[in-house]
Amino acid sequence: MPRPDRFRPALSRRARLGAATVAALVAGTAVFGIGQATAEHSVPRTDKEIPNLTQVQDKIKAYYGDTVTADGEHYASPRSNYARQVHGIEAKARAYLTKALAKSTRSGEKAKPAIVLDIDDTTLLTYNYELQVGFHFTPESQDKYLESTDMDPVFGMNRLVNWAHDKGAEVFFLTGRKEAQRDWSVRNLKNVGYDVALDRRHVYLKDKEHPPAYLPCGAACTTIEYKSGTRKHIESLGYDIVANFGDQYSDLSGGAGDRTFKLPNPMYYLP
Repeated sequence: MPRPDRFRPALSRRARLGAATVAALVAGTAVFGIGQATAEHSVPRTDKEIPNLTQVQDKIKAYYGDTVTADGEHYASPRSNYARQVHGIEAKARAYLTKALAKSTRSGEKAKPAIVLDIDDTTLLTYNYELQVGFHFTPESQDKYLESTDMDPVFGMNRLVNWAHDKGAEVFFLTGRKEAQRDWSVRNLKNVGYDVALDRRHVYLKDKEHPPAYLPCGAACTTIEYKSGTRKHIESLGYDIVANFGDQYSDLSGGAGDRTFKLPNPMYYLP
């Protein structure tokens, strides 16, 4: 997010710790089943229907295997339940892509296979930033962080992306980060091992000042309109998007992609 990419373009569109996700965390249920991470708009009838925020944050930290360095920085553990869940999703994606990319090669179709990936909490992990700001995103704190700090890759995603590229997939990054954050985003992706093309033809950021002509909604696009419209544009260039990866359902909705892979994210919700 800063989705920045959630790092998302506007704080008002960032419904953090959505009640549905929060309730699932407090109850100890599976947070990422079908239909989870959706916004809850009903008004609680009593305080008993509202989970304790501190307890929710503690559960999030436990899920990510919160590790604190000597200088007070927070990082997710590669042995955490979060990492374990991500690796399971990656294994399914690799098995699918092995067949999909081999089929594309054998068929000799004109459309070149491609994969599209969100950035925040899909390819780069925002956990350290979220802990620094106390899960309170602001555009200013996002800019300051991205300018000076590289986020870690989501566990194993750099290896999966590089493998898919070696197998013949063109790789595109599609993020809700603003255009002004391009240099920082590209630097970060490169520094943590995404060994693929990172030029303007392969990394799409949201440009509200100069929206592209292929988006009829212009600067007023919703996340779904912006992302699905950009995927359709990519396919119009002669690519078949065989897989689309994102941590929000809004990353994955709207078509233009053969299969979607949802990465876990209990920290915020983006419609």
